[in-house]
Amino acid sequence: MSGQVIQAANQGAGSARGEAARGRILTAALRAFGEKGFKAATTREIAQAAGVNLPALKYYFGGKQGLYLACAREIASRYEARMRPSAGAAAEALTGSLAPAAARAHLKAVIGALAEQLLTDREAEVWTAFALREMADQGPAFDMLYAELWAPGIELTAQLVARAKGQTTPDEAARIEALTLISRLTAFSVARPVALRAMGWASLDAARLRTIRQEIDVQVDRIGGG
Repeated sequence: MSGQVIQAANQGAGSARGEAARGRILTAALRAFGEKGFKAATTREIAQAAGVNLPALKYYFGGKQGLYLACAREIASRYEARMRPSAGAAAEALTGSLAPAAARAHLKAVIGALAEQLLTDREAEVWTAFALREMADQGPAFDMLYAELWAPGIELTAQLVARAKGQTTPDEAARIEALTLISRLTAFSVARPVALRAMGWASLDAARLRTIRQEIDVQVDRIGGG
């Protein structure tokens, strides 16, 4: 092998190792910040959990706040990627003349996709813990999460609710209904132990998830007298 080929191979290997280290740091940080919050979690414990030294953490993220913001961006990016099929289709439909029945169909798809993510994805449990901490504390990532994650989701849902009611733009009532519809999912995500006990369920399996989604569909069908 020539020197250039060897150098390129070494650079590629180094880049792969760097990406792997960065990923481990993000994973450890998401869990630590979700469990303890921004102030209580330490960079030392995060670095130890990720199997790196403190200088590596600073190299990749510039410090604790940079790492925290990177975690928030990672959450927003992953949610966006997983919601893209249903949310993208709904957003495209909203650019045209969307009949109430079609709006309700898109709303079911969007809320259903969110339910699948919140209620069945073990990784999403870590993201939810992080987001809940940020909501409660309104820390360094609150504005970014609001702008890139929460606000777009609420706005899309409100637009669909408005169209389901035969409105062209959402009014205050439509926004309240959108927020209420989204927040119903927290009963089985954030408050899952309470919900399981209230329902007499040992766990949330696929059949029970279908039951929840069916009830969501019924609630969506009531919007606009559908």
